[in-house]
Amino acid sequence: MNTWIDRRRSAVLLHITSLPGPFHKGVLGTEARQFIDAIAAAGFSVWQFLPLGPTHSHGSPYESLSAFAGNPELIDLRECVKQGWLDQVSLTECNSAQCQSELLTKAGTKFWNDLDNNPRLAELLDDFQHRNRHWLIDYSLFAAIKRVLQDRAWWQWPEELRDRHEKATASARQQHESLIKQIVFEQFLFNHQWQVLKIYAESRQVQLFGDLPIYVAHDSSDVWANRQYFTVNETGLCTQVAGVPPDYFSETGQRWGNPQYRWDILEQRGFDWWVKRVKCQLDRMHIMRIDHFRGLEAYWSIPAESEDGITGAWVDAPGYALLQRLKNELGQLPLIAEDLGTITDEVTELREVFELPGMKVLQFAFGGDEDNPYLPANHIENCVVYTGTHDNDTTMGWFNSADENTHNNTLQVLPDAKAEDMPWALIECALTSHARLAVIPMQDLLELGSEARFNTPGTLENNWSWRLQKIPEPSASCWIRSKQLNRKYLRS
Repeated sequence: MNTWIDRRRSAVLLHITSLPGPFHKGVLGTEARQFIDAIAAAGFSVWQFLPLGPTHSHGSPYESLSAFAGNPELIDLRECVKQGWLDQVSLTECNSAQCQSELLTKAGTKFWNDLDNNPRLAELLDDFQHRNRHWLIDYSLFAAIKRVLQDRAWWQWPEELRDRHEKATASARQQHESLIKQIVFEQFLFNHQWQVLKIYAESRQVQLFGDLPIYVAHDSSDVWANRQYFTVNETGLCTQVAGVPPDYFSETGQRWGNPQYRWDILEQRGFDWWVKRVKCQLDRMHIMRIDHFRGLEAYWSIPAESEDGITGAWVDAPGYALLQRLKNELGQLPLIAEDLGTITDEVTELREVFELPGMKVLQFAFGGDEDNPYLPANHIENCVVYTGTHDNDTTMGWFNSADENTHNNTLQVLPDAKAEDMPWALIECALTSHARLAVIPMQDLLELGSEARFNTPGTLENNWSWRLQKIPEPSASCWIRSKQLNRKYLRS
């Protein structure tokens, strides 16, 4: 049994961008601290969110421009006003990504101009740059070139930049110095605001629970700067990509398009890139989920020219060696394995060897037979139970659209439950589970339907955009009821 989930706990799932506030997305400011206060008062001691990296235009946090950088859209510009880098008036009408970026640039210019007069700030910046140089140097140049080249993918850049010729990159660093300094400022400020939030969460005994996508985006500084670790050819195009084969959910499988890892080269180099990646994220959070954990045991490798997931092959991955190296380097591994879908005995064995909790999603529990691993009766202590995840419909949306058989099975399994008791019957089921950690999406606490769904896998429209209008008052029924249930089931 792992020891880092030290007792029965409960969590609320809400991504940072879904927080309310005056900007076009939620940020790391007042509302984030208010949310921590609210969930702590209701007996929750964990806040789960999605990956924190800078996103592409589609907004998915699972496809980032960097496996290390933070998303500058999450920066609270009100902090820039407090520091004297912006004036209050400029924030009044700032409710778009473009406006926020322009103000952040203005703040960055003032920051660098004032730096000589603030030795303490200069010292903090130097320390940040030194500790993060292994990714920050490459990322800041990568992001600067992308901005200059109007967001073109790196394999479409001029050949000398695409292939990182020394003269070309040196020239680009000189030519785009001010833009690179702006990107460094953004990462410095993101890191500062994040660490302030983490300290605040700790002061309220709330743990931060983040997410690590197993793969990185093809168009990312990681692949551009470390091509030897990924399945890309001499022109930067993928030769093999990630996905999953045909299954119950899709007759053609799924082609995700991320490059695969060259695990042999990573292993020869002691998995150093992975160690740095995991350490960077664990500096930001207390618990972390590894998305698509099964890919650490074996992965479905698809030829890049294939348009779906039908053609491919299972290839073994050195998951044991990687996790052992992480354990040797970092000590205790506060990791949760996303082990949903078709999982083999070998994947389960890998998870169990390292005592990593798996996931149980209650929306998957009420079909099939008594052997269904998601049924509450089959939960073990070393797991994390969810009513649903960010990829599922809300509980109300799921229940209202479920077939008659699922309806009947759900109400039969849940003690004394009636249809009108949803979603709280399922929430209570999660909280009463043997699982050490129970996670409830904020949409379920608010009894919202499909209109509040955060993501529908396999689609590109209307995802990642749902937001809270406001954080419910302490007297709101969602908090009062949560507090009662957390106490009743010994999670607070």
